[in-house]
Amino acid sequence: MTYILWVDGIIFKGLPPHSRSLVIYKGELTMKQNLIKDVLQEMLPYLNNVQCAKLQEVLHNTFIRYEVAESQQQENNSKRNYLELFLVAKRIEGCSDKSLKYYKVTIERMVNTICKSVKHIDTDDIRNYLIKYQEQNKSSKITIDNIRRILSSFFSWLEEEDYILKSPVRRIHKIRSGTIVKETYSDEAMELLRDNCTELRDLAIIDMLASTGMRVGEMVLLNRSDIDFNERECIVFGKGNKERIVYFDARTKIHLQNYLRSRNDDNLALFVSLKAPHPRLQISGIEARLRNLGKKLGILKVHPHKFRRTLATIAIDKGMPIEQLQQLLGHRKIDTTLQYAMVKQSNVKIAHRKYIG
Repeated sequence: MTYILWVDGIIFKGLPPHSRSLVIYKGELTMKQNLIKDVLQEMLPYLNNVQCAKLQEVLHNTFIRYEVAESQQQENNSKRNYLELFLVAKRIEGCSDKSLKYYKVTIERMVNTICKSVKHIDTDDIRNYLIKYQEQNKSSKITIDNIRRILSSFFSWLEEEDYILKSPVRRIHKIRSGTIVKETYSDEAMELLRDNCTELRDLAIIDMLASTGMRVGEMVLLNRSDIDFNERECIVFGKGNKERIVYFDARTKIHLQNYLRSRNDDNLALFVSLKAPHPRLQISGIEARLRNLGKKLGILKVHPHKFRRTLATIAIDKGMPIEQLQQLLGHRKIDTTLQYAMVKQSNVKIAHRKYIG
């Protein structure tokens, strides 16, 4: 006679009492180990190390008499619930919808590829996943480290919430990548871009990005009423819905006023499409417009974010304190600001002669 026991989605099939032989099906041993780990996890707050060790021994000796089959439906629900709870927690912390979507896709891809319970994924599983992902997608070290950081955030949260004993990503350290000096716009390139704008709107966009250093995603959210022309400033909503004030120069003020006077629509948005019914301009529209202008002029990699990096570099070269630049750019960590600001080599040479040689 075979005895069947159902406990929280796990089926236990007892072998006949007269038989002590064990037929181990594929994956069954791992299931038993995972099951023991789950029980120990639940009992950890109530037992000391000696008691935990004894419980592990008892469980091992007991389960050797059983075949174990795992409920797939229960496991799918478990994967989904852990991820949903994590995303809710990140949303409360102020993560944007874009970041939450990136977290969700990244974690789901990992879980579906490894094909193990979230609670049973170990360090080797994560390492092998990252290696295979890099090989299959020809990804850079920066991309792989971004994935590692997201997985670390997920499993660290599971650990903090006592869903798992220890994060499997804890022993996987930051992936080092070579320092890449990202390009900035030269003075000549900036003037070429301005001189070849055929629309007042495009000229205003270039000056707005160049003088404020704001993110393009922040700029497309601006309305006409957000602009204070007297003080030459405006309030933008950065990452995490944090407000900050950015400032623009006199040239930007003139070009922006000329553009607004040329409009005959009633859209509240600061920048709109050139075609009727003139909807709010989106990030993709600005990127495409600048990219086409760059191709026309033979300027490589014309992109909105490059204006932000250029402003940071100019500010550092002219002696702006890094803390003030951090505030201007809206960075939470000063390390991020340092990555944006590339000091010109010519200034390094001048400083060396001044202070050392």
